[in-house]
Amino acid sequence: MELNGEQLIAAPIPDVWKGLNDIDVLAKSIPGCEEISRISPEEVHAKVMFKIGPVRARFSGKLLLSDIIPDQSCSMAFEGSGGAAGFAKGRSRVELKQTEGGTLISYTTEASIGGKLGQIGGRLISASAKKIADDFFLKFAKELGGEAVALDSGASSE
Repeated sequence: MELNGEQLIAAPIPDVWKGLNDIDVLAKSIPGCEEISRISPEEVHAKVMFKIGPVRARFSGKLLLSDIIPDQSCSMAFEGSGGAAGFAKGRSRVELKQTEGGTLISYTTEASIGGKLGQIGGRLISASAKKIADDFFLKFAKELGGEAVALDSGASSE
């Protein structure tokens, strides 16, 4: 599955970057987040409750940051397990650019999904992933005191 998009956040780059690296802001922004902790500057662990189609599961996972250029970009590798519901793992790249009205966040994600989730079907998983991403950015923008505008996003299953 691939998920790509752009979001305009009505805040300056330093505030957006700080928010993306603030565990408290992330805990309030990630849909279904039950627990999140920073293990090191490059590693974050989380427990999240997701409902994707008929499957509802609590995922435990970790996120490893790399290629970090403060206030500009980073890469992430992630993996999570939802027990019998399945697993997800993949990579994502996030880039920040100053633009009129705030900060443009561009992201690309490639993920593989298995178990019960892998049996649901690409369209439903892609639509659910896009909704989760959109919900994250709406909550994230509110945490920063602004709003998010989805400029271009797409999800496809592969």
